[in-house]
Amino acid sequence: MRSLLKPAAGLTCLFVLATAGCSAESHGTSDRAPAAPEQTTAAPGGDASAATAYAPYVNATDASDNDSAGSPTTYNLAFVISDGSGCTPQWNGTDAIGDAAVASRIERLKEDGASVRVSFGGASGKELAATCGSAAGLAEAYGKALDAAGSAQADFDIEGDDLTDSDSVDLRSEAIALLQKSRDDLTVSFTLPVMPSGLEADSLALLESANQHDVQVSTVNLMTMNYGESYDGDMGGYALTSAKAAHTQLKEVFGLSTAAAWRGMALTSMVGVNDVDGETFTLSDAAQVRAFAEEKEIAWVSMWATFRDQRCEEGNAENDDAKTDCSGVDQEAGAFAKAFAG
Repeated sequence: MRSLLKPAAGLTCLFVLATAGCSAESHGTSDRAPAAPEQTTAAPGGDASAATAYAPYVNATDASDNDSAGSPTTYNLAFVISDGSGCTPQWNGTDAIGDAAVASRIERLKEDGASVRVSFGGASGKELAATCGSAAGLAEAYGKALDAAGSAQADFDIEGDDLTDSDSVDLRSEAIALLQKSRDDLTVSFTLPVMPSGLEADSLALLESANQHDVQVSTVNLMTMNYGESYDGDMGGYALTSAKAAHTQLKEVFGLSTAAAWRGMALTSMVGVNDVDGETFTLSDAAQVRAFAEEKEIAWVSMWATFRDQRCEEGNAENDDAKTDCSGVDQEAGAFAKAFAG
């Protein structure tokens, strides 16, 4: 997914969290209620009786009038990255992790009972695993961000060069495992690019690394967007095709049942005009994804992002970028949120 650093304009399953659901504490509740374990070997999964949650990505530092549309269960706070050179976490690489204004914003997001999930990484800037020198230091950096947000939910949005850097992939896995040992209520999701053919080799290697380091994974969140110029057709259809292909892979990677593999999945779409020419995700696509997610009991659906969930201002093209500030389609403000929330 886009960073908020925008321009001026056969694997062995080693998991042990999974199907028992995500634990909930007052400072960071899960998207799902706890359920009885389905199996002893673990993997992503959740409560079959729980409804699919709506958990959009929001700007961690700047509020949008559309943030609360659809009454989200959880907000994904985008993004925590490095300050640029060291192991110091910052919101969007610009704001101190303990910034009082950001803390106030997070508390406002929680006022109606929603939780927050801290998303590390994104498409731009320096992901902490690429700049921290040790797993212990990286775990500490991740922990500082979680504490600042009052959250027990961590999302790792890994894409681009960070996905192909095997050293940082393994360092991140080691750090997450260390963090989970000291925070037994911490739930982890990986947000990964996907194609209609499924997860590609680098994403599968990341999940293998997590397996090898005993990382407990709650959810694999698929970025159903930006497939490439040859995919200029039905974006809702592509999202479903991608989910079905990845579902087969998750069953194999984690040794899951059909139902548990669906419950261990999340879907995130880029609403409206995507970063690839010819790709436009419509309101009808959002309704299609929501209906599919409910049918399969997928853990949560999301979108990039609340601040884009509005029509572009007419006659103000210089200040409104359909890929950054608005959707680029004809809509009422908050309409995509309502479609995803069901």
